[in-house]
Amino acid sequence: MNIEELYKTIAPKLTNWLVSTGSGYSEACDIVQSVFLKIWKMREDLHGDGSDVSGLAFTIARNMRKNIARDEARITLVDSIKDEDGGSAGPAQSPSDAEYLRMRLSAAFAKLPPVLRDAYTLFQVAELPVREIARQTGVSESLVKVRIFRAKQKLRELLADLSAEA
Repeated sequence: MNIEELYKTIAPKLTNWLVSTGSGYSEACDIVQSVFLKIWKMREDLHGDGSDVSGLAFTIARNMRKNIARDEARITLVDSIKDEDGGSAGPAQSPSDAEYLRMRLSAAFAKLPPVLRDAYTLFQVAELPVREIARQTGVSESLVKVRIFRAKQKLRELLADLSAEA
């Protein structure tokens, strides 16, 4: 598999994973581009079928994102939005408001322990198999499954008021 085919296969999943775990879209695109530049530079060391590239791409991206976060320490969640005149507009009130839902989901993800958040996003957003997540994180497949289950459970609790039954 050549680099272009790998990019078309992996880049959308990698971008979605980065965005869902706190990176802005433009930052995620920059990271993905840098990841594939690194992969291209090390193309001689990779297996011919490209089977090892997906895990490598996510590992490089995770490390790049950690470096960016450490360098900038810039992610701040706010409970309310300030008006132009300095007054507080408060959070959006309509559950159908996309911004409100995005804010609630971001807040819920921020409350998850990092190990649960990483396992869940690698599985749901990046669509990596449990075996690959276990390999990347250095834990057993059973523990990965438990972490995904617990993350889903915690998100259900944190977002229960948004449920149609509520």
